[in-house]
Amino acid sequence: MGSRLPSTAPPRAPLDPVVKIGLTVLIGGFALIAAGMFLSRPDRTIPPYSIGAQDGVVVAVHVPPSTSDPAIATLLRRFRDVGVTAGDFRSMKVRPTTPDDPRALYRHVILYVFSDPDRTRPDVLHRYLTGQAGDGTDDDGTVSDPATAATEVGDTTDDGDAAFRQAWRRAARGGFLYTRGRAKGWLGPIPDPDSAPDTARPGRRRSMRVLFDDGAVFPRPPSPAPHPDRPPSP
Repeated sequence: MGSRLPSTAPPRAPLDPVVKIGLTVLIGGFALIAAGMFLSRPDRTIPPYSIGAQDGVVVAVHVPPSTSDPAIATLLRRFRDVGVTAGDFRSMKVRPTTPDDPRALYRHVILYVFSDPDRTRPDVLHRYLTGQAGDGTDDDGTVSDPATAATEVGDTTDDGDAAFRQAWRRAARGGFLYTRGRAKGWLGPIPDPDSAPDTARPGRRRSMRVLFDDGAVFPRPPSPAPHPDRPPSP
């Protein structure tokens, strides 16, 4: 019997340059999409949240109603970490609160957390801030206790507005105050400005639980706009 000659496969034709370019673009596109999804993935270490409204230094944050208090505490601590380490809250979706100073775009931040989206609408926040006033300031025009500063925003002598602002404060689930690298955060409603710590409605005071306090100092809130039916204060 005669020996068989080994079969040889025909040589592969090289890929057409157009095909090579197409494959390169396809693979590169998938790589870019994967990288973008990785970089923009949601941060699972904090609860989902959104900025409902921002008016100057005051920010109203919305979290889902199912968000637990420990999860809100984690979110507030993240704001504190960002403020203390970077002093720049753009990564937390907050626009510059003091854009007049390019060297310190976030000198002051007052942030309130709500699980009711209606409380974080821009018109609701604007209504709350329309009659803001403050007392109890130091000689240099600052408030030594940032929690007290938060309660003073929105004081008014109009009964209807007073009831609205009181309901708005009580609906808050937490708050965060920041000034020049110092912060204070708490769980619970914004303290009522007319309740003394030991005498008036002590139960509401106990409903506010301080998470951290770095001794932040806040500027004096602006004086309230005069009521149309009342003459301006002298």
